[in-house]
Amino acid sequence: MLETDIVIKKFRDYVIQQSRSNLTKSGHNNTKGLYNSLKGEIVTDKGFSIVGFSMDDYGMFVDKGVKGKTSSAKAPNSPFKFGSGTGKKGGLTAGINKWVKQKGFQFRDRKSGKFMSYNSTAFLITRSIFHKGIKPSMFFTKPFEAGYKKYIDVDLMKAFGKDMETIIDYNLKDIK
Repeated sequence: MLETDIVIKKFRDYVIQQSRSNLTKSGHNNTKGLYNSLKGEIVTDKGFSIVGFSMDDYGMFVDKGVKGKTSSAKAPNSPFKFGSGTGKKGGLTAGINKWVKQKGFQFRDRKSGKFMSYNSTAFLITRSIFHKGIKPSMFFTKPFEAGYKKYIDVDLMKAFGKDMETIIDYNLKDIK
């Protein structure tokens, strides 16, 4: 196995492991759906290797955050915005409904003091998120950038140099 392949695998494994760790530490690992969906694939073709990462679609919203319909204070640099008309209709509502029921989370009515239904609680939370947005967690971006500095910027060049020496030595032996 080439040294460059080893470094690329270390980079992939580091990014996945650190991203999963960040999800757990930040409390974004409720169902383990996003955690388990994180994948890294190495494709090699004609001597070149490339790493591709994938995750559930909503992972990018968790990572980059989402601007709200009326306020972008939580995620001012996010490329995503609620109410833009480009997203899936009802996706946020369905996710919040599921989360509220899973956690057994219910608000109380201010007047009567009785617990609201799960659907009413989910509606209030969804409306707030829709208008105010989602703060970025950077659970994937930070490990990717750190892994890039650690493995690609430094170790990959060293590994490439070692691979070149090996290839040249091997070819010189064939010439003799």
